[in-house]
Formats: sequence, C-alpha cells, structure tokens
Amino acid sequence: MNNMIEFERTFLAKEVPAGLGRCECKEVLDIYIPAAVEHPTLRIRKNGEKYEMTKKSPIEDGDFSRQKEHTIPLVAAEFEELSFLKGKRVRKMRYYLPYEGRVAEVDVFQDALSGLVLIDFEFASEEEKDAFVMPDFCLADVTQEKFLAGGTLAGKSYADIEDGLKRFGYSPLFFTEA
Repeated sequence: MNNMIEFERTFLAKEVPAGLGRCECKEVLDIYIPAAVEHPTLRIRKNGEKYEMTKKSPIEDGDFSRQKEHTIPLVAAEFEELSFLKGKRVRKMRYYLPYEGRVAEVDVFQDALSGLVLIDFEFASEEEKDAFVMPDFCLADVTQEKFLAGGTLAGKSYADIEDGLKRFGYSPLFFTEA
C-alpha cells in the first residue's frame, strides 16, 4: 500500500492547450463509493492498463490542495469484480502535457460531463504549490471548489454543474484527437 500526502492545484481550462493531441493519453474510469454520499472519498480506478483503489481525504477540512492519499494496487480481475458495486462513475481522457519542467494532467471529460476540461498540477511541497503561477491556458484556480472535486463530479452531467462554471466565465471546451 502506498501512503502519501498529495500537494495539488486544479484549474479550469481557458482553452485546449496547444499540442495536446501529441501528448500521451489514457482513458480514466473512476468509480466512487458509496454512491449515496455527496462527495465519496473512496474510488476504484482504471487508468489505461493500471488499476487501483484510492482513499483521498483533506488533511484539513476545506483545504483540497493537501490530501492524504492511500493507494492499493489492483489487478484487472479485482477491478472488474469491484466495478459491479453501486458507485458513481466518471470517465475522462487524461493527457500528460509537458509544461515548464512539469507535467500537467489535462482531463477532458466524456459522456454526460462533455465540455468540461480540468487541468491538475502536482507538487513536491506546499511551498512549491503556493509559488506556482497559473498558466495562460488556464482560466481559474478551482482547487477549493468542492463541486469540481472528482467524487462530487462523478454521476453528474454538465448541466448539473453549469451554473457553478458560469461564475468563472467558463465556456464548454471540446477536444477530440484528429
């Protein structure tokens, strides 16, 4: 089992970053459990050909930029068995975009959340996280916006979150590799 503290910031995309279609990409399927909870913190994930179960929770209530993360690797058969549990699902294409010595994880949401593009950056320390300057292709820092957290997004549609997005002047973005 892997236990760690994750330092992360999440941004709404202003535009699809240039060169995204040339980046490594994986389909990510998250299933958050239990389905009846507004923001579940337990998920099973299929990330390309990698499978895992992760429990994430803020170190301090209300601060989603620092999270305790406990991860257990799974094999495909375990994921398949667990995927039958009632849970809230979200599917996205994750692109790994090089940016100033870092890797931006650009999540292009699929299905009912099509139009939503979020960009995550992870950091080695809190100081590094706090010093990071938002890239020009980002619209707003939404790290602390609970309505855009993975477990809260799961099972929702774009229409469900549209009013929250409008507060930031966000317009739906669509990207498909040519």
